[in-house]
This record gives sequence, C-alpha cells and structure tokens, in this order.
Amino acid sequence: MTQQTFGTEDRINLGSYRELVKYVDKGVVEKLEYYTAVDGKPAVFKGKFKEQQTFEDSRGKGKPYSYFYVNWPAGSQADFDHISEKVEIRVLNHEGEFMDFLINFLPWIFIIAVFIMFTRRMQGTMSGGSRGGGGIFSIGKSKATMLSKDEIKTTFGDVAGADEAKYELEEVIDFLKYPSKYQKLGGKIPKGVLLTGAPGTGKTLLARAVAGEAGVPFFSLSGSDFVEMFVGVGASRVRDLFEQGRKNAPCIIFIDEIDAVGRQRGIGLGGGNDEREQTLNALLVEMDGFDAKEGVIIMAATNRPDVLDSALMRPGRFDRRVVVDRPDIIGREGILKVHTKKVPLADDVDLKQVAIGTPGFVGADLANLVNEAALLAARYNKSKVEMDDFESAKDKVILGLERKSLLMKEDEKKATAYHEAGHTILGKLLPEQDPVYKVTIIPRGFALGVTWSMPKDDVVTQSKKFLEGKLAMLMGGRVAEKIIFGHISSGAGNDIEQATNIARRMVCEFGMSEKIGPVSFKDNSNESFTKAFSEQTASDIDNEVKALVLKAEKTAEKILKENVEILKVMANELFKRETLLAHEIDTIIKGEKLPDFVKKIQRTDKDRLKEIEKAKNAVADDAEEETGLEGGEVPAV
Repeated sequence: MTQQTFGTEDRINLGSYRELVKYVDKGVVEKLEYYTAVDGKPAVFKGKFKEQQTFEDSRGKGKPYSYFYVNWPAGSQADFDHISEKVEIRVLNHEGEFMDFLINFLPWIFIIAVFIMFTRRMQGTMSGGSRGGGGIFSIGKSKATMLSKDEIKTTFGDVAGADEAKYELEEVIDFLKYPSKYQKLGGKIPKGVLLTGAPGTGKTLLARAVAGEAGVPFFSLSGSDFVEMFVGVGASRVRDLFEQGRKNAPCIIFIDEIDAVGRQRGIGLGGGNDEREQTLNALLVEMDGFDAKEGVIIMAATNRPDVLDSALMRPGRFDRRVVVDRPDIIGREGILKVHTKKVPLADDVDLKQVAIGTPGFVGADLANLVNEAALLAARYNKSKVEMDDFESAKDKVILGLERKSLLMKEDEKKATAYHEAGHTILGKLLPEQDPVYKVTIIPRGFALGVTWSMPKDDVVTQSKKFLEGKLAMLMGGRVAEKIIFGHISSGAGNDIEQATNIARRMVCEFGMSEKIGPVSFKDNSNESFTKAFSEQTASDIDNEVKALVLKAEKTAEKILKENVEILKVMANELFKRETLLAHEIDTIIKGEKLPDFVKKIQRTDKDRLKEIEKAKNAVADDAEEETGLEGGEVPAV
C-alpha cells in the first residue's frame, strides 16, 4: 500500500522556507511531501502538524490548522538536508496532485456509480423488461403486445369445434370490414364481446382469429398486466391502452383472464382503496368514453364470469357474451383434423373413434393428445403415427403414466385386483352406467389400479338413478375388499372423496334430497367468512350426504354378494393378465371362460434400442452384399 498523500484540505501558507525550518526544529511537524519544480511550477513543501497550530487571519482572529504548505524556490541543499534529518520527506512531482484529488474523491465516485447502476436496473425492472421501454418514466404505459394485420396468420380455418361461437363473431368481423353497412341503418355494433368457457376451449385463439379474418391490428394483454404494487399504475395503463387503440382504429383490444382485474368490487380486504378496484373504475370509464363508430372492439376472455362486476357486464360495455363450450364428438373430430395436419398418420388411424373415446376433452387436451401420440411413435422409431399410439397416449393422458418401477407385494396386488373387480362388476350391472372400457391393476399416476368407464355419447344431464349408481360403483372397491378379506384398506380413500363430492352436489345443487328439497345451497359468494345458510341447515346437509353414501355402500354390498363368484373369477383373471378390455369383461360377466392367457414379455427401452441397431446393421449388411465391398472400404471413382 502506498502512503496516502495530503489532499485538498484547508492549508496555511507558512510564507517562507525559514518558517518551515523553524517549525521543523520545534518538532511539531509530523510528515512532509516535497514536490519538485516542473513546467514553470515552483518546488513546494506540503506537510502536516502533529497537533493543530493556531494562526491569525486577516481580521486578527486565531484559526487552527493541521496542514500547511510553503514554496521552496530558493531553498538551499543544506537547509533541505537539515530538514530531512528531523522529518521524513517524500519526494514527488506535480502529477501527484492529481492522485491527491483522485484518492480523496474516489469514494464519492464509487457511490455515484453504484447509485446509477441500481437506478438503471430499477428502471428496467419497473418498465416490464423488453416490453416496457423508457424505464421508470414509462411505468404507466400499457404492456399490450400489438400485432399488425400482416403479422396475424390465424383465421377461422384454424379454429374447429366452436361453430356457434364463430357464427356469433362473424357479425363483429363484418362490421370491422364494412362499418358503413351498419351505420347507414343506425345499427350499433356491440362495444365489447366477452368470451366465456372452460379452460382450454380456445377463447384466445378465437379472438386472434377474429382479428385475422377482419385484417385489423390486434392488441393483446392479460388482466394481471394492469395491476402493480404502485397506486395508480393500473388506471394509467388502462388509459394508455385505449389511447393506443384509438390511434390504430379499427382494431381489436383483447384482455385475457379479465377476472384478474374485473372482479366484483367491495369484497376485498382493501375495500374501496384497493388498487385493483381503481383499475376497474378506469376500465369502466374508458369503455363508456369511446364510440363504437371509432372501430375499436373490446374482446375479453374468462372462465369465471360469475365473479365479474355487474357494472362491467351491463349493456354498453360487454354487450355480447359468447359461450365457448366443450366440443361435441363432431367438434372434437374437427379439432383433431386441425392438429394432425402436419402429422403423418397411418391408414388404421380413425380420428372419429379417437373423438368418441375422448368425451369432455377440450381443444388444448386434444392438441396434447396428438403430441403425445407423435412422441410415442417417434420413441418406437415409426415412420407414421398409428392408432395404437393414440390409444396409448389416451391412456397416458387420462389414467396417468405407468409406474413400472413400483413393485407391489403379491397380497397388495391381489387386494387391488379385487378392488378394481368390484368397481367393474357394479359398473356393468347397475342401470344407466357408462360402459366399462378397460380395467387395469398396473399402477398409473397416484392410483394402484384404474377402472375406466366411457360414455357412448356426450352427456348433457345426469339422472338421479345414474348418480346413485355412480356412488354405488365408487363404493364397490371398498365393499369387495370387505367381502373377500374381512377388512378394508386405504386404497378406497380417493373413491370415498369422489363419492362425498357427488353426494354433496346432489343435495346442495341438484335438489335430489327428499329432506332438504329443491333448494340450492351452492356457495356462489366470494365472502370467506359468511355462509348463506344456518348451522342447523349445514348439519342437515351433512346428514343427507352421509345417508346417500351409506345407501350406495349397501347397494354395492348386496350386488357383489349376489355375484361373489363372478367377483372371484374377474379378480383372478385381472391378477394374471393385469389388464382386461371391454370384450373380456363382458365374457366374464356372462359366466364364460376367457382364452388361455400367454404372458407377453414387455420390452424395455434398451430392448427397443437393440432392435433398432440390429435393423440398421441388417440394412448395412445388405448394402455390402450388393456392392461387394467391406464396411470400411471406399469404392474407387
């Protein structure tokens, strides 16, 4: 470390080198620095007193000094030697003065640099990364992503399974293309269109397709993009969004998951001061403040329309509500055709059968199914996706991935076989139940076994008899274990949970309880600390739910005891084969014998890789025979 030099502190000029010699002789000087003469600058001594010395100023007042300096233009070598004997002297040139300045101000320079660095980082964070721009001063700017009409490639041809929704939206497209057609007749196009439906039904895709069909700019953002930790930011972003929309009219502004900002007011812990409510107020004012003639259409999507504020839903804001429902069989087939356009399919693939076997699937589920089937085909090195790949993918998506690493004990496997056989027999013998498609005791997901029932057609409503049968079927596994082994296991935990939920809905939502009657006790409110019914009513509901589940258990016990031999046969066959398909289940129910079972040796991934390598080697051997060359030889040119 170099010794620190004297900086720019307040110093007294001693006047002459004789004064310096005097103070040195007194022994009050602690250290000295000697700056040599250079470029016309005289030589100078700078020093520090051991203790502060008092000097009179021009007004005769004493002032203490710790540092001093004195020019040395005519100092003799003898005096210099005399001083150096008494005090240590550092010899420097005048460039050292810059170092004095730098060393004294370096801490301040460092602090300023750190401050600038953190300020810039904060600007980048608060501006929302690459989308914000402008740093902290643009925090109130909208985060909407704008796509020009040339960037939007999505059209109604890319949307399947939502024909009714597309029909509703065609009028919006027609207005954006030919506004004068409506305006000359005094017609007003809806200012806002709210798309509602289950997650994955294609609401966002529909909004993008509307913009693509109309050939207008498309502003897209999420409801959560409005809300920030800083008060007033959300409202500012709303105003900026609508200002951008007016500048680019005609256009579509799409707000995804609008329930993040449009929830009913007055129910949050923050009350009227909630930042989200201020943002919603700004949104309501802006939607009132523009004319439909401007050509700005507001589209929004949510899967929770029940929680939206009533002021947001009134005519003049979101005039039109378009329900994007789960697709039916025809819709699912159309969606599968869209997603398999770029997928090479084998001749045995029947997309209609795949659609029939996927009730309740939405567009996102079907897209995932096609992708899983393609991945399975690629794993087995196939050139095309076959029907077996779709079936395996369907099992994986619905039932879960096979847990091949889980090795069950023989008694656990046997108990699981009886458990699933109980479900299966009740599914076949109870009235109005969905046909059992498959039953397996191969562990999948979190389940040790699965009984898979699949409706023949899309189900819109469910009768009381069907739901009571569903409860009995769910209790069948527990009852089968009790009949055969005399005790029950934890394997029925999920069955009991499902049965309880169904029974509670029967009582509270469907009015299927004689005692409670046709009254709805579904909790539609968002109030966490209040109930819409009394404690006595809650107790009555609990008793009715329990009664329905116990009645279902007795029904299951009666049927299984009457068919205990079928139960034993099915469990034994399931224990041996691990999986039974619909036709095998029907054979056992009829009392007929299944063909002898030959256990298939399940191939592992290593086996498949060996087969692929063997096939490649065979192709290489054939090529060698045709050319007459060894593998390492190169034919002459």
